[in-house]
Amino acid sequence: MNIDPSTTKYMIKAKLVADGIVEKPDVVGAIFGQTEGLLGDELDLRDLQKSGRIGRIEVEVGSKQGKSEGEILIPSSLDQVETVILAAALETIDRVGPCKAKINSESIEDVRISKRALIIERARSLLGDLIKQSKSSGIDLTESVRQSVQMEEIIHYGRERLPAGPNVPESDAIIIVEGRSDVLNLLRSGIKNAIAVEGTNVPKTISDLSKERIITAFVDGDRGGELILRELFQVAEVDFVARAPRGQEVEELTQKQIMKCLRNKIPGEQFIEMYGLEGEAHREANQRPHERHEKIDRAERPSRHEKAERPERFDRQEKPERFERAERPERFDRYERPPRAEVEEKKPPKRLSDSQEKYKEIINELSSTSKAKLLNSKGTVLREVPVRELVNSLKSDPKGVDSIVFDGIVTQRILDIASEQSISTIVGTKMGNVTKQPTSVEVWTKSDLN
Repeated sequence: MNIDPSTTKYMIKAKLVADGIVEKPDVVGAIFGQTEGLLGDELDLRDLQKSGRIGRIEVEVGSKQGKSEGEILIPSSLDQVETVILAAALETIDRVGPCKAKINSESIEDVRISKRALIIERARSLLGDLIKQSKSSGIDLTESVRQSVQMEEIIHYGRERLPAGPNVPESDAIIIVEGRSDVLNLLRSGIKNAIAVEGTNVPKTISDLSKERIITAFVDGDRGGELILRELFQVAEVDFVARAPRGQEVEELTQKQIMKCLRNKIPGEQFIEMYGLEGEAHREANQRPHERHEKIDRAERPSRHEKAERPERFDRQEKPERFERAERPERFDRYERPPRAEVEEKKPPKRLSDSQEKYKEIINELSSTSKAKLLNSKGTVLREVPVRELVNSLKSDPKGVDSIVFDGIVTQRILDIASEQSISTIVGTKMGNVTKQPTSVEVWTKSDLN
């Protein structure tokens, strides 16, 4: 009869050593046979096992090099005195089967202490879960009510009835996202000036808004997001671009991720340069002349936000007086070279040093590739990386880099990193909005070298 595990109080652990090869039945038989009558009728092992006060005797034995060793486990529900007497009696066994043997009672474990430890550990885990539930229930209740109110605020804007936040009709800055779920996710984060394009076919409402408002395109970090950006650059005026992390969608982002993506937005023109998108230039080149003139007239009176955020756009605009010639207003647009350039072309060619000639050759090779080459002090190319990975590459492995030639805009961030990493020369396609140029870094643009 096996002992009920729920009644076990103690566990006797003994070690067996035998001078020969023995098996489990031999050990069990020796225990019952050599303790019979030794402890009196009250502690007879057979009677104790029948009454359930002693459990099933477990033996694990193995043999090696002609000797056997093993472990004996005896569960007991006797009291402490009776249990220790039984453990001591095991040590009187001197033979197992035909072999000499010795049994040593190593320990008596109080099973109830082990059970108490398990109970405490499990209770601690259950209590932790309960506390989390009680804390989160109040937070979830408040958050769910707040989000439900924000989600009710979604409106339909324009003749296409596009999903939008409640602040879109009045806000000076608009965030363009892909779908309704993106607008809802931004509403949950407290951003109420988002509007959805609802597909890759950009509605006319978006195009009209882009002519009057500051537009930030906030798209997914996948192929679909890139396609929508290309379409936006062709039919609308995109001022800034923000993208979700690679492989993620705007509707999946947390509030912290959304804010980080919007803080890291980049100007639309810089995005075109970095990723080789020519949609905006293609669109403007095919505009009717009077539309281009109207856009330039608007640029003559930039808003305060545009003055701060988009200084490069106005650098390329033609001077207003060129359009005051009523007899031929279409002759000069911003893509034509003014007549005085013909005089400048007659100037003698620039004399470049050997290093500048090397930079000129490399920058021309990199044209429209959106790549960067990192050179050492001898002018040898160490490695070539995409422009979008240039900053991370300089931070992670700047060793040996003395100069950088890349098909992109020289920004303040790149100059700061070059100064920190003791990089002497930067060569890019053109200068960006640089407020402080380090004296230790020499900067050349493509126009300087050609």
